Amino acid sequence: MNKQNALAFDQLFRQACLRCFGRLPETALTETESKLFSNEVLDQTGLVIGWKSIKNYSSYIFQPSHLKVENPSTASLDTLARYVLEAPYTDEPERKSKASHYPYWFQYRENHYRSAGKKIPVPSIGVGLKPMLIVGAIVIMLLIIGLFPWHKSKLEEFADDFHELSDDSLASRGWFLQLKDPVYWNKRSEQPGKLSLFTLQGDNWPDSLHVPGIRNLLLRKIAADCFTAEVHLENFVPAANWQQAGILLLEDTTFSGKSVRLSIAYNDYTGGLPKQRQVLVQAITSLGGRFLKPEETAHTPVFFPDSTKSFLVQNLYSTALRIEKNGKKLRLLYSGGQGGNPAFKEIVSQDFDFNPRYIGLFALKGFVTEPATRTAHFTFFNFSGRACDQ
Repeated sequence: MNKQNALAFDQLFRQACLRCFGRLPETALTETESKLFSNEVLDQTGLVIGWKSIKNYSSYIFQPSHLKVENPSTASLDTLARYVLEAPYTDEPERKSKASHYPYWFQYRENHYRSAGKKIPVPSIGVGLKPMLIVGAIVIMLLIIGLFPWHKSKLEEFADDFHELSDDSLASRGWFLQLKDPVYWNKRSEQPGKLSLFTLQGDNWPDSLHVPGIRNLLLRKIAADCFTAEVHLENFVPAANWQQAGILLLEDTTFSGKSVRLSIAYNDYTGGLPKQRQVLVQAITSLGGRFLKPEETAHTPVFFPDSTKSFLVQNLYSTALRIEKNGKKLRLLYSGGQGGNPAFKEIVSQDFDFNPRYIGLFALKGFVTEPATRTAHFTFFNFSGRACDQ
C-alpha cells in the first residue's frame, strides 16, 4: 500500500471506529471490541471483516509502537467504506456480480485525495453512485461533528407497535434477528398487532455445558449514552423455573461484553426452605468476559400462584418494563394491572458502568428441555435517547 492509500485507510478506519463506538479508541482494540466491530459491520453491510483483521488494523493505526505494516485487501477497504458511507445492505455474491470493481473504496479514496488536493484517476462507478459524493461528504461532516464536546449524547427516538412483522418491514425499522428458530419465528404474528415470542431453550447466562444463546432474539442498534427504553407485554404468566421474557441490553451480540437483563420470570427454588411459587421481576447484570457468574440485582415478587388471592393474576394481564440509563446510573421499573395504563414502580436503582450498543426483546426457558414453551406477546416498544445529566 502506497503512502497516500495508507493515509486514506487510516482516515477510513478511524471514521469506522467513530461510527461503531461513538468515540475514537485511545489504543488498539481489545478482542471483545474487535468482535463487536466485526459484527457491527456485518449487521450493517452484509459483508465480513474478521475480528482478528480488525484488531490488527487497530494496532497498526492506534498503537505507535506497532511495527507490522498492514495491507488490507481492496475488498476489506470497500467493506469499511460501505460501512462509513452507509451503503445499501448487500452480500458477497451480490457484490461480486454487481460491484466487483469495489466502487465505494475508490470513491472514498477519491474524496480523500480531493480533500488533500491530490486528485487521482479512479474507476468509473456509474451514474447510480454519483450521489454518494454528496452523501459521503454529509456523513463525514456528521462524524467530525461527533468529535466535539457538545455532542455528548446521540438523541434517538423510536417506537414500534408491531402491527407489521414481515422480515423486510422489521429490517427496514432497524430490527435484526439472532439465532433464528424458523418454526417458532413463523408464529411471531399469530395474534395481529402483537409480536409473539416463545420461551425456547437457551439463555445468555453461561454455564459449563452450554454456549450462551437466545433463540429468536430480536435486536436493534442503539447509540445514545443516556435513554429510556420501555416494553409492554400482554398476559404473560411464566409457570416454571427459568421461563421469562423482557428486555436485554448488550455491549455486543456475542454475549462476551457487559449486559443487563430485565424480565418477568418465575421462581420456586428456595434453597431447601419451604417451596413457594412466585412470578417476579428479575434484573441480572453481567460483567462478561471471564466473569462467568452474573449478579441478580433485583428479585421482586409480583404474584404468588399459591396465594389465597390468586385472582390477582389479573394484574399480569397488562405489564410493562422500563430501563432508564443516565451515565452509570440505571433505574429499573415495572408496572402491572388489569387496565392498559398502570403506573410504574421502581424495582431497583444502581450504578453499572457499561456502554450498551444493542437492545433486544427476548423470551427463554434456560437450558432445559421441559416444560413446554409459553408465549410472550409484546404489544409496544419505545426507545428515547436524551442528553445525559452533567
